[in-house]
Amino acid sequence: MTYTAFMEHCAQAFEFVGAVVLAVGLATALVLAAVTWRRTSDGGKAFRLLRGFFGGALLLSLEILVAADLLRTVAVSPTLEEAGVLAIIVLIRTFLSFSLEIEIEGVVPWRRATMSGATVARQSIARAKPQNHERDGRP
Repeated sequence: MTYTAFMEHCAQAFEFVGAVVLAVGLATALVLAAVTWRRTSDGGKAFRLLRGFFGGALLLSLEILVAADLLRTVAVSPTLEEAGVLAIIVLIRTFLSFSLEIEIEGVVPWRRATMSGATVARQSIARAKPQNHERDGRP
């Protein structure tokens, strides 16, 4: 196996992982939202959890897919044309990431601490967990 073929397989592996993260993130978000809705009967809370958790999975998946594109461009076909295409792809995905973070967090990224997609997903779960008084049925 040549170096180029090996690096192409590595890039494909990154793309596969990115797709798996996206699919598992969606499935997990749906299950967590359903459980939250069933426990709290609060559709708004369930929707916020679904949106926040899936948004975090989407951000993480975008980061992995950018890594795949970078690997493919740098190691497989390092031409000026491919570098230009990579720059456009990274620019679009960066814009999508910023838009998703603003949508999920409600604040521009430079106004808060740096967070990854996994952190956003974890915080969404923490916000959706019922408080002690909600579990006990007390106000």
